[in-house]
Amino acid sequence: QVQFVESGGGLVQPGGSLRLSCAASGSIFRWSILSWYRRGPGKERELVARIFPGGITTMYADSVKGRFTISRDDAKNTTGLQMNSLKPEDTAVYYCKRDSNIYGKGYVPSGSWGQGTKVTVAS
Repeated sequence: QVQFVESGGGLVQPGGSLRLSCAASGSIFRWSILSWYRRGPGKERELVARIFPGGITTMYADSVKGRFTISRDDAKNTTGLQMNSLKPEDTAVYYCKRDSNIYGKGYVPSGSWGQGTKVTVAS
């Protein structure tokens, strides 16, 4: 079982950049599918990016493709999300999570949700 603690959020101007970090613990980090999710004001939680074991294969939501980059460092049990060209619509609380592949449901976040880290994009 993996526990996650997110950090790096804050207030940034439109067009600016932020780097989010997530520290994890557990015995299966190396083999985990890791994802960043976000929940904007009045919106449902949505998948932002996903990175698979080995770090070569990644997936991004269309809304962030070309602007965000997900990474992982298995030796340090961390995952990062570099966020560039930020837009006001990126304002949200961001969460990192381990995903499981569940038959009939696809990739589903596993375990409880942490507090996340808040990103506010405004001038």
